[in-house]
Amino acid sequence: MNNRTWLITGVSSGFGYEMTRQLLQKGNKVIGTVRNKSKVADLIEKYPETFSCEILDVTDFPAIRNLVDRSFVKFGRIDVIISNAGYGLFGAAEELSDDEVNHIIATNLTGSIQLIRSAIPHLRTQGGGRIIQISSYGGQVAFPGNSMYHATKFGIEGFCESVAQEVEAFNIGITLVEPGGARTEFRYGSAQVAKLMTEYEGNPAHNFLNMLDASKSLAPGDPVRMAARIIESVELEPAPIRMILGSHALASTISTLKARVAHYEKQTELAASTDFPAGE
Repeated sequence: MNNRTWLITGVSSGFGYEMTRQLLQKGNKVIGTVRNKSKVADLIEKYPETFSCEILDVTDFPAIRNLVDRSFVKFGRIDVIISNAGYGLFGAAEELSDDEVNHIIATNLTGSIQLIRSAIPHLRTQGGGRIIQISSYGGQVAFPGNSMYHATKFGIEGFCESVAQEVEAFNIGITLVEPGGARTEFRYGSAQVAKLMTEYEGNPAHNFLNMLDASKSLAPGDPVRMAARIIESVELEPAPIRMILGSHALASTISTLKARVAHYEKQTELAASTDFPAGE
């Protein structure tokens, strides 16, 4: 697991920071992107030879391609790409502004797509590698007040599941990581909330307010353990297409998928009614 080179977006906090810390501690090289280097000053100082800190806004798509191209030229080989940058946006769909909608799509969805697209030619040329996309169990399970976050995660899951089949022949593995709630800045610091409307007071769309209040409840997920499991997944062959982290996330996902399958199974007759009759 040691002596690999990793490129990770969004390493200033949360899973990104913790994965970077653990990897550097074990002797790996990390190219980590941030928007503010001061948040990783400790890692820059402690690992000057193995930590390459880069400024990147993942909504700047030409900058993503430039960073990926430069990094492969500089390091010769990058073994693992982790698309981690992203944030949560909370509020009913009606409460969100156009700018909020466009920005979260550009960050969580399009930015991830462009990172992966930029990396594939290099990984293919070098004979393989691993891509890890940090998704969420919110890529399978939807809650009120999270519509645009779910839109980005459902979207990136479909993208990665398709691309995984395209690049398998090139020895490139893709894994979608679906964490449940964790005690990170994602939930308790960087989450963005729309301008709330009085019409939605008491509505399930505002249930997230309790979730974001650390004084009322703490997420069960340990970011240190979660980061370790993500790192360890690189050793698995073939690459698991999905990996869920957190017992609550797993239970909720299984329950949701079972209900979805049951819903579809009830539509057998309806679906068949739209086919041409046999032989026509």
